[in-house]
Amino acid sequence: MYTPAAFQLDDVPRLHALIRKYPFAPLLTAHPGGIAATHLPFMVDETRGRYGTLIAHMARANDHWQLFDGRRKALTIFTGAHAYISPSWYQSPVTVPTWNYVVVHAHGRPVIVSDKLRVRAILEQLVATYEAYVHPPWSTALAGDYIDDQIQYIVAFEIEIERLEGKFKFNQNRSRADQEGVVRALSQADDPLQREVAVIMAENLKL
Repeated sequence: MYTPAAFQLDDVPRLHALIRKYPFAPLLTAHPGGIAATHLPFMVDETRGRYGTLIAHMARANDHWQLFDGRRKALTIFTGAHAYISPSWYQSPVTVPTWNYVVVHAHGRPVIVSDKLRVRAILEQLVATYEAYVHPPWSTALAGDYIDDQIQYIVAFEIEIERLEGKFKFNQNRSRADQEGVVRALSQADDPLQREVAVIMAENLKL
């Protein structure tokens, strides 16, 4: 990923935090016929591997998993808040538009999890993570044996992250006055994604 020095983000705990915040990502795997792409929710285990381990599952009917031989490389792209940036928000409009964004690239080799107890544990962890925001929360116990029956229709896998790249592009290459102008403009936007960019920039500037 092309990343000028001003936008590099190599703080591993912070990259893990971004993966947790923006967990739904495309998984890309090259093969002789092209590139397989599947969009999935991921979890990250920070304790396993130098850069952590990604955990996910997909439908068994999806042929993508058949590429997971433990040798073939794959790329997962986690995209966070982003927004168009107008030159009219800078002190001088004699420049060009740009796009502010945060993105994390995780490289690794997917390996299938075949142990049924481990697959069940992965599903329980995923449910517990996202049901924490639901009131009242749903539990797999409410589905009884149905969950065990459905496990046969999915394929769980893990990716030990071999390379982790982060790009944190929020006008750091421009003056503080220009950055503050962008924050003011985006803070007034109707789009919550644009306002999120404003919050990130304000935090970066310690406003």
